Amino acid sequence: MRVMFVFSPRYYWPFVSEGDNYLVPQSLAYLAAYCRQQGHDVSVYDCMPLRMGWRSLENAMRDEDPDVLCVGENHALYAHEAMRVVEMAADVIPRAKRIVGGAHFTNLYPKYMKEHPIDFCVCAEGEYTLGGLLEEIGQAKPDFDKVAGIVWKEGEGQDAALHKTSPRALIEDLDKLPMPAYDLLPMDQYGQSKLSFSPGGATIHHSRGCTASCSFCVWWTQMAHRDEEDGVVSLRPRWRTKSVGATIAEIEELYYKHDKRSYVWVDESWNIDARWNDEFAEEIIRRGLDIQWFAFMRSDCIIRDEKRGILEKLVRAGLRHLCIGVERAEDERLKEFNKGFYNNDQLRETFRVLDKYPQIFKQATFIVGTKYETRESMFRQAELAHELNVDYPAFHPITPVPGTPVFDQAMQEGWISMDDFTEFDWMTPMMDSDYMTREEIGRALYDLNRKFVHPKWLLKGLASPHKYKRDMYAWWLKVALGVTLDAMKQRINPIAEMSYTNLVKPEWYDT
Repeated sequence: MRVMFVFSPRYYWPFVSEGDNYLVPQSLAYLAAYCRQQGHDVSVYDCMPLRMGWRSLENAMRDEDPDVLCVGENHALYAHEAMRVVEMAADVIPRAKRIVGGAHFTNLYPKYMKEHPIDFCVCAEGEYTLGGLLEEIGQAKPDFDKVAGIVWKEGEGQDAALHKTSPRALIEDLDKLPMPAYDLLPMDQYGQSKLSFSPGGATIHHSRGCTASCSFCVWWTQMAHRDEEDGVVSLRPRWRTKSVGATIAEIEELYYKHDKRSYVWVDESWNIDARWNDEFAEEIIRRGLDIQWFAFMRSDCIIRDEKRGILEKLVRAGLRHLCIGVERAEDERLKEFNKGFYNNDQLRETFRVLDKYPQIFKQATFIVGTKYETRESMFRQAELAHELNVDYPAFHPITPVPGTPVFDQAMQEGWISMDDFTEFDWMTPMMDSDYMTREEIGRALYDLNRKFVHPKWLLKGLASPHKYKRDMYAWWLKVALGVTLDAMKQRINPIAEMSYTNLVKPEWYDT
């Protein structure tokens, strides 16, 4: 069976632009590899690094003439462009079955399957589910009710009947998955930036899921354990990891075959297992792999690993950049986010530990613009960022992502609608608070960033004796100047327009 995977043309964030650093989509690499292992003829089109616009994609669809077209999306922001791929496929290759997947469609399949010509939705973890679905599609008399983890459709439009099967169990042994199909992706086009995150590098992951269930986060839900009773699905956090050996094998595939030396780990929580962390660091050091890497890490696990002597090894093994979800300066608000396993005293201890390693670029995320937000409470987040000696604090207005309790409440209270997700960029305020309008939150957010990101901050970073840290500060300067210049060219006032990313249309978008 001919299977075509598509990652659509899209407007890009100035933070990940044509002249900067596209990232390898791990979902495409893993799904394509598994389908190929099952004997299918697989092609992958990641349109962004290929600079493939809509007319070129249409021609590629005709040339490929696949039996199945697969489109996935984890970001609400780009769901409309994924649906444009589906609509195009229905017109250009109507015989092909159209399958969607990813976190966004897993959570909103009723809306999209009734509004668009989608045949199937693969829910949650995809490899085994997609493999089983393809096998059934190939049968003379398919019985899709046999395939766990899917939604399939009979009919079209709002009257279509949707059939949802029982949730599929998670993959217990991630080592059984094949090596990602990096050879099907334009690997030479990823990591072209000389400065940011993974210069000359790629994404990678060793684990799936999370041990926490933060109320604003959808990432843990996609890889959660699912139970269903009377049609109601309940989720439980679950964290799994590949072995160190399998992970090192993948690094060496990227290192030797694709000349990748820098890595962005996309794990929700990279450092959960102390024994894994220790063995990984030891093995990287033993093999003499000259790498540098970025990871999202839990604060409490950093403290634990420092006490055991593991953190120092990780730094020797290439750790140069980490991001911690600090989120709020108030412990009671952390509990409201279902993040009570953190507190601010612990976070202060974590960043004191990290100050021992000046070669690490310390990034932290903060959530602002919540329903109880005032201008004064927003600025408490900047005060904490200063106290923690963060290299870069990312202040994100809370965004009600589908699949989260925050989204459910926002819909129930009428704070948002599902008509348009194109501003769900984690930079544009989406809701009023009880004390501030969206516009006021936007202006305060602008002032908040100016309070932290200023010439003294920049000069301190650019003067660092550590190259990775200098490069990151240079990159933020480049991005800030680029966003400002683009706004000036378009005569956009980001404050008045309530848009901080000013998504950019690539020159090749329509070609």
